[in-house]
Amino acid sequence: MDNAEEILEQVVSDLDRALSAGSFQTFSDDAKMRVLRLAGDVQRKADAIVVETVASVAARPSGSGDPAFCGMFGCRTMHELLQRVLRVDATGASRVVHAARAVHREVEISSGSVQPARWPALREALLDGSVGIAGLLAAIGPLEKAQRRISDEARAQADAQLARLVRGVPVGDDEPGVQNSIEAAPVTTPEDLRILAQRIVMFLDPDGAEPAEEIAMRGRGVILGRAKNGLIPIRGDLLPETAGQLQRIWDAYLNPKVDGPPMPGVRFVPSDNGDAQYAREERDALDVQDRADRDGGVLPSGDPGGMVDPRTRAQKQHDALAAVLGIAARHDEMPKLGGAAPTLIVSVTAEAYATGRGWAHIDGIDTPTTIGTARHTACGGTIQRVLFDPEGRIVGIGSTDRIFTTPQRRAITLRDKECLIPGCHVPGSWCEIHHVQEHSRGGRTHTDNGVTLCWHHHRTLDSSGWEIRMDNGLPVVRGPAWWDPARRWRTPRPTGDAAFAATKRR
Repeated sequence: MDNAEEILEQVVSDLDRALSAGSFQTFSDDAKMRVLRLAGDVQRKADAIVVETVASVAARPSGSGDPAFCGMFGCRTMHELLQRVLRVDATGASRVVHAARAVHREVEISSGSVQPARWPALREALLDGSVGIAGLLAAIGPLEKAQRRISDEARAQADAQLARLVRGVPVGDDEPGVQNSIEAAPVTTPEDLRILAQRIVMFLDPDGAEPAEEIAMRGRGVILGRAKNGLIPIRGDLLPETAGQLQRIWDAYLNPKVDGPPMPGVRFVPSDNGDAQYAREERDALDVQDRADRDGGVLPSGDPGGMVDPRTRAQKQHDALAAVLGIAARHDEMPKLGGAAPTLIVSVTAEAYATGRGWAHIDGIDTPTTIGTARHTACGGTIQRVLFDPEGRIVGIGSTDRIFTTPQRRAITLRDKECLIPGCHVPGSWCEIHHVQEHSRGGRTHTDNGVTLCWHHHRTLDSSGWEIRMDNGLPVVRGPAWWDPARRWRTPRPTGDAAFAATKRR
């Protein structure tokens, strides 16, 4: 019996016999594990049959008038056909179509020969049951996104490497002439493959971080949905560093050494009458809504056309959340994590940090991020240099403290009052402190070298066209050419000072 249709009918019949063989509850734990392993083999083989079948469907010749494959069976698209015949949802059908495109082999019209698939090694891994649809898509996903920046030769090497990994073969261990002295590694899950593929992309496309950064900045956002069943849904997409900070705070509260998250409700804290700074910050927070009405018309504090800040409301809410998370992490009542405040940890190689080319990693987040994120984090934090030997052993640790102290922060906030970028009226107490001259270039952690910037303008300072320098201990700002064609250095006027000056003139 060599007909595929007859073989599959026999397989279905055998599976029916397996299901009716007896109660699975009577199986031993070892038997249940063997059944699960064999069922996984069957599932991946079934995935391969489905994908190969869909990949073999020939495209309808343009202008031929012949019905497409799906049209022959009363369906408008292949997606609709798959939903009906496989009984999957739209997402499941799309995954099958995407996988079929990855392993599809074109037929040369003149010679009739079959051309290799776009991912030939992974196709072979699919056919031998080493990987299923989920694993195949996880492996090729990051590489497909960067396909225009990766050569065909590099993609072929990545294909071969990922195919070895899905079989549990260490890279280079199956090459001719190499003694196989290392046991096969555990087989990889789809999530493992996605992370490994991201690392391959980081190696092949170190410059791809910047385009990815631009896409992520445009796509970030947080919104609150409409109430349903007494609850307000929250939806959106977070930048990796925002998600990383949120994860660290959750870890701090869910740490077994603490009492867990506080119960919802109101808690009254006695006020400290001697803390004038706290009262000033409270007044700033209350005044933020009406600051646009108190502009006084003094350039360059106003931004009536919204030119300085073109963010959408969802993007502003994301950035506000990022700032709130940073403030919350520094709060005295925040539970400690590992003996310290829940700190965002961004790691990057010294070469990548110096050249600006490459990727960085955020602790607890699998998605790689950009060098810009590392520099933004380092500007207001501590740089710890960890040296490894070629085998990965730690051979040296150094640390550079570059955090502005609480008295320094209060003094800078009192001087600047709000975000230094003209038109941005985020109160200084909500801002981050930026080193005007980078610490890595000799800039001191001193009030004469620190200014207040909101999370958004701090995060985008290198790419926004705004420039800041210190003039005898006072900050001056130069805007981009679209904002000020003359590109003159100007002394920022906080809104409160502008309103006071306008009142005094009257």
